[in-house]
Amino acid sequence: MKISRRTWICFGLAAALAVVALSGLVDPRLAGGAALAMAVAPFPTDPQLTAIAIAYRNTSYIADSVLPRDTVGTQEFKWWSYPIAESFMLPDTKVGRRSQPNEIDLTATELASKTDDYGLEDPIPQADINNAPAGKDPLGHATMTLADYIALDREKRTADLVFDANQYPAANKVTLAGTDQWSDFAAAGSDPIEDIMAGLDACLVRPNVMTMGQEVWSKLSRHPKIQKAIHGNEGDTGIARRAQIAELFELDEVLVGQSRLNTAKKGQAATLARVWGKHCLLHFRSKLATVSGGTLTFGLTAQWGGRISGQMADSKIGLRGGTRVRVGESVKELIVASQAAFFIQNAVA
Repeated sequence: MKISRRTWICFGLAAALAVVALSGLVDPRLAGGAALAMAVAPFPTDPQLTAIAIAYRNTSYIADSVLPRDTVGTQEFKWWSYPIAESFMLPDTKVGRRSQPNEIDLTATELASKTDDYGLEDPIPQADINNAPAGKDPLGHATMTLADYIALDREKRTADLVFDANQYPAANKVTLAGTDQWSDFAAAGSDPIEDIMAGLDACLVRPNVMTMGQEVWSKLSRHPKIQKAIHGNEGDTGIARRAQIAELFELDEVLVGQSRLNTAKKGQAATLARVWGKHCLLHFRSKLATVSGGTLTFGLTAQWGGRISGQMADSKIGLRGGTRVRVGESVKELIVASQAAFFIQNAVA
């Protein structure tokens, strides 16, 4: 069978485009399309590095459990806020035999926001890559390290947001001090059971999650009144488990933030501090809630796209050039129903 010159040219272009696509310079989706425009991506993503960035997790991080993620279609997004008064009003629903049912006028406020970009880069000299011992991957290690930094930053943003007393109305927060703090184990001292029950009752929707820092958990789990309620003893010894405290207060989950961060300036000796501090939050969480509506939830995180990771050659790194690794994500942490939570500030000293 004779093959025309035009056919050979088409085969050649297709083969060349396939080779370029496999090299990572062009999005592979372009290789099979009708358009043959060959645009080099300014920062091509690497599927293997992206997988490392997604898979790497520090188990002490709880931000994704406190404010679960919901994917939005665009970087800018909108949602509806409904007045509390309308949700709890009692209209006259009785209808006469020939009368028209009463009407209600439901209102809502459209709120707008957008996700913010968070990312980091690590320039790796080619000499480091060439001299890496067998089994060591400098690019993969950099990806995991950057992913952990980004997760720690998100942890800090989430803790600062949900532990901000200004986010809650006066009836949905309390500040403990002195002998009222749960770190006071004296017989006539603090009473975490009373504080937590009062907080649960104060919310318009009963919370199903309790979030606190490790310092708070250390005191709450050993508090004599908690021990008495759970173990039925004198409360002088013992440690309660999270599941036991969740059962005691009829909660779905108890979250404890254990992560730390270095607060010292660069070049100074490390000063480690707890990210989640000395506070406690009772909040209602629905994992089915979305930015666009659906079920009520205290808060969530809007996420545009997934976490990205990639690499790009950089001739300006060292004598032999190198590779620049980048990891990032686009998210926005939101509190959408502050009256579905109760904030206990300074729960421990």
